[in-house]
Amino acid sequence: MWVEEVMEKFMRIYKYQAHGYAFSGVEELLYSLGEAAFINMTQRSVAESLLQVGVTQRFIDDVVSAVLRASYGQSATMPAFAGAMSLAGAQGNLWSVEGGNKLVCSGLLKLTKANLIHATVTSVALHSTEGKALYQVGYDSEMGSGSNFYDIVVIATPLHLDNSSNFTFEGFNPPISDVQGSFQPTVISLVHGYLNSSYFGFPDPKLFPFANILTTDFPNFFCTLDNICPVNISASFRRKQPQEAAVWRVQSPKPLFRTQLKTLFRSYYSVQTAEWQAHPLYGSRTGFPRFALHDQLFYLSALEWAASSVEVMAVAAKNVALLAYNRWYQDLDKIDQKDLMHKVKTEL
Repeated sequence: MWVEEVMEKFMRIYKYQAHGYAFSGVEELLYSLGEAAFINMTQRSVAESLLQVGVTQRFIDDVVSAVLRASYGQSATMPAFAGAMSLAGAQGNLWSVEGGNKLVCSGLLKLTKANLIHATVTSVALHSTEGKALYQVGYDSEMGSGSNFYDIVVIATPLHLDNSSNFTFEGFNPPISDVQGSFQPTVISLVHGYLNSSYFGFPDPKLFPFANILTTDFPNFFCTLDNICPVNISASFRRKQPQEAAVWRVQSPKPLFRTQLKTLFRSYYSVQTAEWQAHPLYGSRTGFPRFALHDQLFYLSALEWAASSVEVMAVAAKNVALLAYNRWYQDLDKIDQKDLMHKVKTEL
């Protein structure tokens, strides 16, 4: 029930956004949804919050910790708000995108018919014209260096210190600094091979009953192990039997050594890996960055420091779009309003 109560309050954001309301900071957004309880959830651990509502320590150790490792690669000491979002994602009725979640972004970009410049941004410089802020965005492309001026700029890349894609901000007073905090590295290895079922207590691979394996121990060299199958399953599809070669997805905090692969697999044909900074290392910073960095300069990834998922980032994107719109048209009654549940009801 704890997760359901948190999600029920979080779902208020869709009603607020449908009425055009936006928030200039993460704390303002969270307070509008769950008041002080949501703010407190960013400052206390999952374990502490669950113990308070009667969940046993054993359930936390055996189930909750495994889910958090699978989604965030972190433990039950992470903040409760991010943990609740993770546990909500462990339930059913989830969707997959054939070809990868990136197709959501590319599909939406195509629908906007925006003028896309294929380049790497190197700087954002503040100028002004007729008393309004104007932003010069510098970039490097295959055609060389260039820049354009914009009335509104949205930063959609993380600004933490160890982000190699960081660029410079020029002419801002006070200066815009990097976000203090670290990101959690994640490695996905796609292994085509024969699972070593003996390692998991099944000497006879034909008797191995699992398609997914989660772990709870810290530290460990892998977090999850999944027997993956196509997104669209035909009527004739048959999942590989345990004794057959199959494609397994291994999630780990670091690239796997050959000895570790040999621990998990009797033998394998191929290994493909992808490594990236998946999400914030929760608890590595205090406080939250702002959505609004300047008059019309916005930071989309601010909400990621409270929780990280595709849906959370979609909420952040809608908030930034509404915030930019409301600021541009000086509709300040739609920004950082208190008691929105009452306001929304009266508007209906």
